[in-house]
This record gives sequence, C-alpha cells and structure tokens, in this order.
Amino acid sequence: MRSEQGADPTRRRRGGWLLALAIMAGAGGAYAWHHREQATAAKPAARAPAPVPVTLAQVEQGPLAKVLGGLGTVQAYNTVQVRTRVDGEILKIGFREGQVVRKGELLAQIDPRPFQAALDQARAKKAQDEANVKNARADLERYTKLGDYASRQQTETQGATVNQLTAQIAGDQAAIDNAATQLSYATIQAPIDGVTGFRLIDVGNIVNAAQQTAIVTITQVEPIFVVYTAPEEQLGEVMRALAAGPVPVEAWSSDGMAKLSEGRLDLVNNQVDTATGTIRLKASFANKDHALWPGVSVSTKMRTGTIPDAVTVPDDAVQHGPKGLYAFVVDDQSRAHMQPITVGRSTDGRTQVTAGLSPGQTVVWRGQSRVQEGASVAEAKPAGAAHSADNAALASSEAR
Repeated sequence: MRSEQGADPTRRRRGGWLLALAIMAGAGGAYAWHHREQATAAKPAARAPAPVPVTLAQVEQGPLAKVLGGLGTVQAYNTVQVRTRVDGEILKIGFREGQVVRKGELLAQIDPRPFQAALDQARAKKAQDEANVKNARADLERYTKLGDYASRQQTETQGATVNQLTAQIAGDQAAIDNAATQLSYATIQAPIDGVTGFRLIDVGNIVNAAQQTAIVTITQVEPIFVVYTAPEEQLGEVMRALAAGPVPVEAWSSDGMAKLSEGRLDLVNNQVDTATGTIRLKASFANKDHALWPGVSVSTKMRTGTIPDAVTVPDDAVQHGPKGLYAFVVDDQSRAHMQPITVGRSTDGRTQVTAGLSPGQTVVWRGQSRVQEGASVAEAKPAGAAHSADNAALASSEAR
C-alpha cells in the first residue's frame, strides 16, 4: 500500500509536466499559424506592368509634295574684277570695303589731266582743219565760177584738197572721241550692282592698263545662284517638272535646320558627269535679305510635283528591324503590335507608306526603344503639361 501511495505523487507530477508541454506546443502552433496568416494577408498581389509612355500619331492620307534633296554651293550672279584701262596716279578711292554699290557709282579717280589735255588737243586740231576746209571750199567755188578762165587741173586739184581736208575733219572727230573715252576711263565706275571686297590699291599708287592686280572685286548677290547636283536617275523627273512650269527650289543651311531662301530652277546642265553619275543644276534666288552669300555650302529641296492621296506617317514612326521596316500599331486595348511596312519618299517630316498601314490607324511616333510586341502603351504627357497640371491642382487645393 505504501509503495502505491508513494508512486501517486510521482505520476501526478509527470502528468502535470506532460500537460504543460502539450499546452505550450499548442500555443506555439497557434502563434505560428496566426503569424503566417498575417504575413499572407500583408503580402500585396502582383501588379500588371505599367504602360510604356510613348508619343502617338495618326496615319494620315492627303497630298504629299515630291521633293528632291541635294547639296550645292552659292555662286555670285556676276563677278567683276575692276581694273584700270588707262595709266596714271590714283587720286581718290570712292568706296568702302564691303560696301553695296550701284552701277555707275565712283570707285576710283585717276589723274585726268593728261587725258583732258589730249582731248583739248584733238578738238583744236579739228577746229584748225575745219578752217582749212572752209578756205579750200571758197577757192573751189571761185575756180568753178571762173569757168574757162581757170584750168581744169586747178579745179580738180582744189576739189581734191577739199575732200582731203574733209576726211581730216572726220579723223579729228575720231581722235576727239578716243580722247574723250580715255578721259572717261580715268573715272572708274561700278560696272554692276554688287558688294565690294577688299581694296587692293591705295591712293597715290601708279596704275597701268597692263597690270594684273585689280583695284577691287565686285560680286553681284541680288539675284544669286545656287549650283547643286542630282543623281542621273532623277533627270527624267526633273525635266518633266521643268517642262510643266517653274520648279520651286528652297535653299537650307548645310545642316538642314534653317531655311535660307526660296527660288526656282533655271538650268539643267547639258550633260551628265560620267565620273559621278550626277547632273548639275542651277537655281536663282532674289536674295533681297542677303541670306545667301557666295561660296556658302547649302542643302537644297526641289519640288517636282505632288502625290495627291499619299498615306503618310511621321518619319520617326518608321523603324528598322532585321526583317525590314516596320511600325508599332496601337490597337483598341492600347497594345502595340509590330506591323511590317514599305515606304516611298519622305517630305517635310512625313514618310509615304506604300503598304502595311491604313489611314486612321494609330502608330507609335516616339519612345519605341522600350516597346515590345504586345506591350501596353500610353500617351506620354509633355513635362510642361504635367507641371501645369500640378500647379493647377495645387492652386485648387489652396482655394478650398
């Protein structure tokens, strides 16, 4: 009986420990389950990828100008190297370097005194010969009136003298004209309208007609020419356009960023350069604002006609891929899809699409670098517009 009584407290203690362990294990499991449920509830659901911000554009249909581009050089309409035609000392320079001069304006004055003296001498010689011929004609008249009292030889000799003196007067008049011309050469005038260059002769120098050094060079810039080239394959199109009427030509800066002037095609050269396979063309420009200057390199845009119903997209919408050209077309769910296309000519920032697109479709204009097939896209707002929207929202909240 004692042994059984002694074992009861031991069993009771052992059972108590087991019960405590069971309670602790249950509490730990409940805590772990509750923590896992909280973690599961706190984990956010996976989000769909954000739309790619792009710039969109519409496929349009309408007239598209046929424009042929080229590279050219500006040339003066006329260039004159002004030289002296007589010998003498320069007394005066009548222009400033870089000045716009008009035809007939004084450029330089050479000492005119030797030429004035030669003119006066020629005039005096003519007056002398006129007096002699007057006297000879009077003698011829007297011989004629004498009739048989004057010999025939005297009459014929006097008539020959009159003719000789008359011829001398004609020679004197030619000498006067020559002397007057030489005197006019002493005053050097602008032969054309234009712009003067550097002055190459100073006052006090002796110039002569045989020297090669010019006094100044004048270039005419109103109007002005642009000489440029086009591939020989375009010759037929250019000739047809020229036969139909005036062909407009625009001159742009060499980087193509700024339009300088508008003119028209004047000349197609009479032969193709076989070495380069190009034809030279010449266009004229009024150039009233002097935007074009001789020697400047320009790019040209020549309009040869119009395509009446061309399907076009912005140039940047056309992409180059391993299988050719394509564009991203956006469907009704704002998803982009690659669409193979073929293109024609490009004019004023728009490219003609000859196959692959239809008018009214929406294409990705800019931002294609992040777009993939089937990607969701959204119209990107300009930074300025977003800033304005934020300011409007802030002003509205402050008003409330």
